[in-house]
Amino acid sequence: MDAIQRKLTAFILDPVNHDLLAILKGTRNGLVYGTKVRFPHALVMTFLFRSGTFREKLSQTFLATKTHAKNLATFVTIYKTVMLLLRRLSSAGKERSSDSFFAGLLGGYLVFGRGDQGTVNQQIVIYVFARVALALAKLSVEKGVIKDPQGKVRGNSWGVFAAEGSLQGSLRSSMEYLYIDSGRWDSLRNFLIHNT
Repeated sequence: MDAIQRKLTAFILDPVNHDLLAILKGTRNGLVYGTKVRFPHALVMTFLFRSGTFREKLSQTFLATKTHAKNLATFVTIYKTVMLLLRRLSSAGKERSSDSFFAGLLGGYLVFGRGDQGTVNQQIVIYVFARVALALAKLSVEKGVIKDPQGKVRGNSWGVFAAEGSLQGSLRSSMEYLYIDSGRWDSLRNFLIHNT
């Protein structure tokens, strides 16, 4: 057993194998991270807001978790593979500043940008888009391209909630629960404990 472990350790530490093993480990990390992020979220949201039996809710939770983990792992695999290919095709043999953009663009299109996208992918895209938009705004302020827009963004964002048809489904459900359901009751029970 020790001999096998020594050979495996030598294999994974050999620099010749590093690039391909980095892709493999990236795939593994995508599966693990996707599971860690999605499972608790899906568990809470499904059991709080979905109807169905315990078994159906558990099945929905596992399906959302599997979808998130698989898609994140697939994206990481594509991204790291394209980065490796672009580095090897580069005349200098090094990553260029545009490589990550193209790798992300291709991976994003292949995993999140084609065909009918389910709610899990939609949530991932919204999350990433929001983070990228904030980063671009921050960078624009830091570089002096624009003045700090925080007050305007904070003030104007909340007005969009009035246009409920344009909101993403889970956000619309949250807003309905907070602002519409809070105005409905016909007994002490559904005033204090459970909405109508």
